[in-house]
Amino acid sequence: MIGRREQDELIVQNLPLVGYHVSEMIRRVPAHVQRDELAAAGSLALVQAARAFNPDLGVPFGRYATVRVRGAIVDELRGMDWASRGARHRARQLTELSDQLTAALGRKPSREELAEAMGVDVAEVEATQGDVERRVLSIDGDGAAAAENLSASGLGPEERLLVGEKLHYLTAAVVELPERLRHVVEELFFRDRPVVDLAAEMGVTQSRISQLRTQALSMLKDAINTSLDPELVPMAPPVPGVAERRRQAYYAAVAERATGTISRTSATQVATARTSVELEAV
Repeated sequence: MIGRREQDELIVQNLPLVGYHVSEMIRRVPAHVQRDELAAAGSLALVQAARAFNPDLGVPFGRYATVRVRGAIVDELRGMDWASRGARHRARQLTELSDQLTAALGRKPSREELAEAMGVDVAEVEATQGDVERRVLSIDGDGAAAAENLSASGLGPEERLLVGEKLHYLTAAVVELPERLRHVVEELFFRDRPVVDLAAEMGVTQSRISQLRTQALSMLKDAINTSLDPELVPMAPPVPGVAERRRQAYYAAVAERATGTISRTSATQVATARTSVELEAV
């Protein structure tokens, strides 16, 4: 295992992996899927990967993190259940039938052949194929290889400071979550617990775990944006209720904890980064 400082450096250097995979996924799903929710899941997975990384195993961190980040985004999409059960069934049926016909014919079957084999018209096959193309089914090797080549080496020192600041806020936001939500985040993202196991432990359904995860990710996103990008935070009601006051208290606690963490950052590191920025500007 490596030290916390080295872990934080790995996170900062490989943060572009999250953006890359979110961009790859967002093109394959309906427009209502929020980029921020996928980014939050991917970022937490990156933190988890850095905390669990063991360089002695000989696996480059970029490849290891890519698998964890992409897997977390896929799990988040599945948790959203954005495709209806019927659509998923038809897509799976079409994929299996297409494989069978390809093996039998020695070539990829036409839409007409697929329609005849399924007993439907061509229009339905085309609609189902559209569902197949939008679904996220696996972590493909080409995407992983391309993402592995992405690193933050192209980021300037000033950008690294900004990324590091976001990391501090993300860490603080997780710590300040209500106990139940924090437990869900830590178990799913940091300890890689299966949803079914966590649901059994907490005495709730898997659907409830999914709801808690979505709620936690939304709170993390809004807490970070409250301090760093306030314009992205939904406007609070004129007369806040109990729930809104609790959210505001949470945002304030996150800001206080993150600011304290940043203020304890080594002055030497900050000075070095600023010097590098000035040198690059010359």
